[in-house]
Amino acid sequence: MTVRDLIDPLYERYLRMQCRHVPNHIAIIQDGNRRYAKMRGIDTASGHRAGADKTEKMLDWAHELGIRHITLYTFSTENFSRSKDEVQYLFEMFKEKFTGVMKDERVIKYRIRVQMVGDRSLLPDDLRAVIDAAETSTRDYDGFCLNIALAYGGRNEIVLAAREILTEVAGNGLDPDTIDVRMVEQHLHEGKGIPPVDLIIRTGNEYRTSNFLPWLASGHESVVYFCAPYWPLFRKIDLLRAIRIYDQRIAVKTGGHTGR
Repeated sequence: MTVRDLIDPLYERYLRMQCRHVPNHIAIIQDGNRRYAKMRGIDTASGHRAGADKTEKMLDWAHELGIRHITLYTFSTENFSRSKDEVQYLFEMFKEKFTGVMKDERVIKYRIRVQMVGDRSLLPDDLRAVIDAAETSTRDYDGFCLNIALAYGGRNEIVLAAREILTEVAGNGLDPDTIDVRMVEQHLHEGKGIPPVDLIIRTGNEYRTSNFLPWLASGHESVVYFCAPYWPLFRKIDLLRAIRIYDQRIAVKTGGHTGR
């Protein structure tokens, strides 16, 4: 046992005591899988696999802390520009993970509702079918909600919503004067019940939000926390540090005192 093994649990406990306000919805930009692989001298596929393993640990942390909604930026529309082999590997891994959802003991035990946000038309048919099955099998779960942002781009999301609304105006006689914030939100995430983002976390020492959930995050002045660890190295301590920043912001906004 190392010194770190002894200290980390104590530090986690200390951080947890400082987090009196837990965000309802945390969105995470999982950055650094490829750089992690390069640093470790392993292939890119192994880096992505390590990132997927970290995502599963995140489910345990979310359940323990009482987080109700998590959105993970897994694959952006810009990621389609990567090599054909890498994209294909990622799609196969996504298919494996979504297939596993239907018999994952953690998903069943924690009653995790799994759903995708993004442009389904950009995905291959076999992956779409597996995602549909995973969503159907978990749609009645109410423990917490895991949103997987796949083939996702914030601007593209708004464009697709605008197209749907314009189609209703042209084809169904929708009165343009009735278009309001609530209607736009319904078209952005119809039937998914995704609330505004309270906290965005980006790993990998990048300082930008990369077109991620502009309506639900930027439009609601979400707290943003950037941290250095690559996603496969992200720890519960890093999550608690991010929540502490959120807690401090809430204390300032409400004029409250968090005991620090």
